[in-house]
Amino acid sequence: MIASVTTWMASAGRRTALGRWPFQLVCLALTLLLADAGSAARAEDEIEFLTGARLSGRVTRIDKQGRQVAFETSLAGRKIERTYPYSRIHAVTYQGQRYVLTPKPDAAPASGSGATGSSASSSRTSGSAAGAADSSETTRRSPADINRLIDDAGRSPPEWFAATPVEHPPGLDLSWPLQPPDKGWNNQKNVGQYIWDIINPNPSRWQSGVRLVHHLMTLHQGQSELLQRDMQTLGTMYFELLQDYPRAAFWLQKSNPDAGKLPGVLLAECYWRLGSKPMALKLLQASRVHPQAIKLLGDMGETETALKLAEALAKAGQPHEAYLLAGDACRLAGRHGQAVSYYEQVLSAPGARNQDYEQRYLGRARDSIQAIRLAEKADVRRVADGTYRDSSPGYSGPVEVEVRVASGRMEAVRVVNHVERQFYSALTETPAQIIRKQSVSGVDTTSRATITSVAIVNATAKALAKGAP
Repeated sequence: MIASVTTWMASAGRRTALGRWPFQLVCLALTLLLADAGSAARAEDEIEFLTGARLSGRVTRIDKQGRQVAFETSLAGRKIERTYPYSRIHAVTYQGQRYVLTPKPDAAPASGSGATGSSASSSRTSGSAAGAADSSETTRRSPADINRLIDDAGRSPPEWFAATPVEHPPGLDLSWPLQPPDKGWNNQKNVGQYIWDIINPNPSRWQSGVRLVHHLMTLHQGQSELLQRDMQTLGTMYFELLQDYPRAAFWLQKSNPDAGKLPGVLLAECYWRLGSKPMALKLLQASRVHPQAIKLLGDMGETETALKLAEALAKAGQPHEAYLLAGDACRLAGRHGQAVSYYEQVLSAPGARNQDYEQRYLGRARDSIQAIRLAEKADVRRVADGTYRDSSPGYSGPVEVEVRVASGRMEAVRVVNHVERQFYSALTETPAQIIRKQSVSGVDTTSRATITSVAIVNATAKALAKGAP
């Protein structure tokens, strides 16, 4: 194992986040950490991907031949191990020490919430309410660089692609019509329902699910409407499941989405996460914009623009979602009083259609108000050592979170129970951010994962409050 780690460090280069230490000293330090792994309680390891996504868990294996890192994480109480190529990893944190494997080019210092289009990206530091991307190492790239990155990634298959078989039930209808011909739900026949029920909730199937949609595109050549749907599905899967933003952008671009529909907002978020806020803002300047643009504008630090859009969409008949996202944008910006005001408008808006609607929007608004009012109690420095649980409404039902606190720090935040059928990146990425920030404030999320992510944040705040005086 030690030899494998030494080889891994050599292949990754000799620069680390600790500075330009002599390479032998870095290897010795990591060797000592490995030797001590079984003798003391350990904090969670973390992988930071070049896309900006982060994953908490445990490094289990280094494959020096395949140039991959095996990493174990927990999803809804179930341990899952996946391997990631060196080429996707920016840095690995092991036993509290951070090692940069692939430096990000043109690292930019943190910027403020900024005027529209004034910088390529903005950053949020721990404890700060303003900003957008979750690291001061956010890369700035020109539009030409962004498009080149997207094109290079999209025209080359992922490292796992060739070894991943096309798997599906024998009765699955691979013609995948735009509307399922059969009445009722059948996840063994209808592709969209198969993706929703079987692929999305099972991380071990994500790669084979993406492989299946690639295969379907070869079957749908010459059928423009089917191909557009296939490409949007593929882009969404790369975005939501794998956080592979260059490939997500490649397929979303090919489907030619506009900002009035969700794929257009996802494409804008890809641009921002890859390093170009101006490209994202340009796409969002359409006359008709999807409500999720409110969330993305808030994340990018464009709070006032987000609130103007929310008011316009509320007047156009979407008050529950618009005001909820406006509240989230204010909360992220540290404007808690204004956030509570928007959440209260969600509660007072007429027309909650059914119980699911009540839970998804009104329930989340209530819990967000409660979490804000519990902010002082949710300060982990005031929480007694122990393990605490609570839940908050997600997209499909309650999301239960367990928080372990020791010596004024959150040692672990885990989703232990949920019934979500999508947005699975939020189930690992959001707890990782809470741990890294040691706070429930200023947590960044990806579009489409907003409801699940905020549920995790709210449940964590409520759980921490149980241990406060």
